[in-house]
Amino acid sequence: MSDKDRVNELTKLLEQYNHEYYVLDNPSVSDAEYDRLINELILLEEKYPELKSPFSPTQRVGGKVLSEFEKITHKRSMLSLANAFNEQDVRDFDRKVKEALGISSVNYMCEMKIDGLAISLDYQNGRLNYAVTRGDGAVGENVTHNIITIKSIPVQIPELGNLEIRGEVFMPKASLNELNKIREEKGEPLLANARNAAAGSIRQLDSKIAASRKLDAYWYYWVNAGDLKIKKHSDALLYLEKLGFKTNKERRLCQDIDEVIAYINEYQNKRNSLPYDIDGIVIKVDNLNYYGELGYTAKTPRWAIAYKFPPEEVTTRLVDIIFTVGRTGKITPNAVLEPVRVAGSLVQRATLHNEDFIYDKKLKIGDFVTLRKAGDVIPEVVRPIIERRDDKVRDFVMIENCPVCASKLEKVEAMHFCRNPHCPAKQIEGIIHFASRDAMDIDGMGEKVVEQFFNQKFILSIPDIYRLASHRAEIVEIDGWSDKSIDNLLAAIEKSKQNSLEKLLFGLGIKEVGAKMAKVLARRFNSLDNFASLAIDDLLLVDDVGPVVAQSIYDYFHNEHYLALIDDLRASGLNFQYLGQDVIDKASPFYGKTIVLTGTMTRYGRKEATAILENLGAKVAGSVSKLTDIVIYGSEAGSKLDKAQALGVRIMDEEEFLRLLQNEE
Repeated sequence: MSDKDRVNELTKLLEQYNHEYYVLDNPSVSDAEYDRLINELILLEEKYPELKSPFSPTQRVGGKVLSEFEKITHKRSMLSLANAFNEQDVRDFDRKVKEALGISSVNYMCEMKIDGLAISLDYQNGRLNYAVTRGDGAVGENVTHNIITIKSIPVQIPELGNLEIRGEVFMPKASLNELNKIREEKGEPLLANARNAAAGSIRQLDSKIAASRKLDAYWYYWVNAGDLKIKKHSDALLYLEKLGFKTNKERRLCQDIDEVIAYINEYQNKRNSLPYDIDGIVIKVDNLNYYGELGYTAKTPRWAIAYKFPPEEVTTRLVDIIFTVGRTGKITPNAVLEPVRVAGSLVQRATLHNEDFIYDKKLKIGDFVTLRKAGDVIPEVVRPIIERRDDKVRDFVMIENCPVCASKLEKVEAMHFCRNPHCPAKQIEGIIHFASRDAMDIDGMGEKVVEQFFNQKFILSIPDIYRLASHRAEIVEIDGWSDKSIDNLLAAIEKSKQNSLEKLLFGLGIKEVGAKMAKVLARRFNSLDNFASLAIDDLLLVDDVGPVVAQSIYDYFHNEHYLALIDDLRASGLNFQYLGQDVIDKASPFYGKTIVLTGTMTRYGRKEATAILENLGAKVAGSVSKLTDIVIYGSEAGSKLDKAQALGVRIMDEEEFLRLLQNEE
């Protein structure tokens, strides 16, 4: 046997053993034999590098490092599901399905709603082509280098042609507990829950990190199953199993909606005993032929719905109330709680919003309270348990001075603010905001890093970010930092200098200027240097800029402190220009028009189409009114199209939209 043939033989054997171990949970060889074979393959690939495939079993331990994620447009949009929150919502879904189809009975497949990260796999001619995240539903990130480290996912399947398979990557509870135990021993912050842990693992540029996290995946939807004449979702899942995909065995085919309700109730009681986190049940029409008839709304399919479990409520004690300071100086009271596990994670803190919230809830420090997670995500104090209150509780008293800098607080309605521009807490939050994804998008400069560098006095203001290289030698000596990690951060900082003006404008944290407003302003005024000369009347000429916004922008660019900050950023080499389409063709049929998008388009995702229209001088709105000029619709357009027709608003299908765009070019 030639070395090439032996490589092929070993590859097939090892993939078979991976499937037996990680999917079937029935290994046919010992760990020692598996290790012997993988070592043999490693040696052969080292001897003959040309024989090493990027999908080789030897590559499933990680090792590839990317500089950034490639963007991939989904062949079909990855839509979210509409939610049901009670039995009546589920029965209403069933009624609408039957009415739309004109039939009296429907079979439904019920599946676990896994708390993880949605992934789409693309296979070409029997081999994994790429794996991509959901992203915004239209465009996701290529995470193939991390996905192949999950050994339950097949990289080769016995089915040629093009297949698109969607599922959920998750971190089992046992893996999360093991990982947190290691992080605790190292003095690192614990991961809050399995969902965040899975998402964070898959979005690592270094695949070795993902490989170490012991992730798993279940696959629940074969997008193009109809190409193989498969007529039922339940049959598609069975066929996926034959191809080597891991599907969830807890699913159940229900003959009617009563069986669906019984299934929901059963697993609402069982959810905590499962080895992974779930936050509900997905209900799908089983007959695939009905999907085309039922169609889609602008955001969701009409043939499926997600039942969300009611938030889990637990009891704990309100130990204390402490205060945090935001980047605007807003003071937020926060509950310090006796640690308690709720909805899959340990909770010790919860926001109490403002003093009125505390008084309205009649909370006292020392109370036993009911706690839940809003949407299974954000910890929320629901109510005090008055009957358990004792004489040791004490009243809440709102502070009068900033807890960080001791400046006198200013009360505005129910909120309190620190107005000291040099307050350290405000500075930290301002730096975090500046580096955030929607602002300057400095990868690797999150909250913990900013706090660490602020405490070390490496970064005390926004411009200090661009002087961080002077502290490189000191940083590499700090635990958790290496030459590679600091160099990656410095590269991300350098890259941010080339961002377009709108990201810088948003990053500056000007009051009342969000990401969308920043883009409007950048496009209108083109350069940051132009803002200092603008009068309030100039600003009021901009669409969506009212007196409050105009005054805030004017005040910012007439404040000596902020002008000095801008000069500092200029000296650091940041781009101050708008890099989008500077000159808008006023002859464009979209210029100055208010446009609403609805339905599913084949060429562009919603965000992409919106950006194109805005660059042509249009205003894209979210709802139809008498002020709407054009409604552009794709397939399965819903109520927005109906309303446009009722109001006599001009409607335009995707074909006409694309034709007009071509004329723009």
